[in-house]
Amino acid sequence: MAERVMISAHMDEIGFLVRFIDDRGFLRVQALGGFDTRNLFARDVTVHARGGALPGILTPGGKPVHIATPEERKKIPEVKEFFIDLGLDADEVRAQVRIGDMVTLDQSARRVGRLVCGKAMDDRASVFLLLETLRALRGQDLRHELIAVFSTQEEVGLRGAVTAAYAVEPTVGIGLDVTLAVDTPGVPAEDAVTQLGQGIGIKVFDSTMISHRALVDRFWNLAQARGIPAQLEVLSLGGTDGAAIQRSRGGVPTLTLSLPTRYIHTVVEAVHETDLRAGVDLLVAYLR
Repeated sequence: MAERVMISAHMDEIGFLVRFIDDRGFLRVQALGGFDTRNLFARDVTVHARGGALPGILTPGGKPVHIATPEERKKIPEVKEFFIDLGLDADEVRAQVRIGDMVTLDQSARRVGRLVCGKAMDDRASVFLLLETLRALRGQDLRHELIAVFSTQEEVGLRGAVTAAYAVEPTVGIGLDVTLAVDTPGVPAEDAVTQLGQGIGIKVFDSTMISHRALVDRFWNLAQARGIPAQLEVLSLGGTDGAAIQRSRGGVPTLTLSLPTRYIHTVVEAVHETDLRAGVDLLVAYLR
């Protein structure tokens, strides 16, 4: 029997909102999504104001290293301590910026060896994966009905996938997202979660969902039969659009396919070309 398969990859990225403009024109921000503030020092940002994009510098308040005490140098600031310098007088800032304006981090994507590296690979890499899957399936007969969803507001609570799942009423759900690949120095192998370049992750568990076991087995067996690189994933924290689909209406059998990614929630998130290709191949094999 044909299934109605909803596949969801989110388009939003972690960022900020302007929450306050002080008397000197410096902006304070509200985080949208989870940040490790150690990665936010002296970052280029764009403030998306009414009259157009404004370049800015994001950095925490406090002394530079030259005059800071040893204790001050070790302190890890909270998001509320960061400010944005737009290089403008306070009156100019107030004329152009208002509370609630969006702020995004700046970083160009580039190739690093066999990696694709840049900001917002979470979840642009999965958006790419879904687009390539649609391209590969163009003009072909599919075993299942396919609804591709490019959701929003995943980073602040899986919100877009909730409304999409209620509208689509799928009989099978597939989330597409990144997962940790902490296969780097200083981390025990047992905490790596996945390995970069070893294939697409088939999620078994995260803190928001347990994938439907029959789907896990179906995708794993299909990968083994077709020689598609794949790895099983257990993630102790984090969640994906898959959880939103799984909980919609009366419940939907769902799993998530996860792209192993190094340096998640930084501006140098890195995915491997082998894992991208494996994700496309496995999705195409299932849908055919």
